[in-house]
Amino acid sequence: MEAAKLIDRIEINPKVLNGKPVIKGTRLSVQFIIGLLAQGMTMEEVLQEYYRLTKEDILACLEFAAQTLENNFFYPLSASA
Repeated sequence: MEAAKLIDRIEINPKVLNGKPVIKGTRLSVQFIIGLLAQGMTMEEVLQEYYRLTKEDILACLEFAAQTLENNFFYPLSASA
């Protein structure tokens, strides 16, 4: 699925989780799903635990994270010698 269609699965609504990016129609934040994957859960395990999610929802979270990182600059807080 193309990136633009995946991103359409993510919404930012100030009335849902104080505006955190979430999977549309849920209260599951992008941060939460990425965190599950970072802790070692497989996509299949996430889908089993949250049966209303689809593979495309998880891919949308990854695409959102990738685009967010792509559009930001990061600077070290302290200089190392």
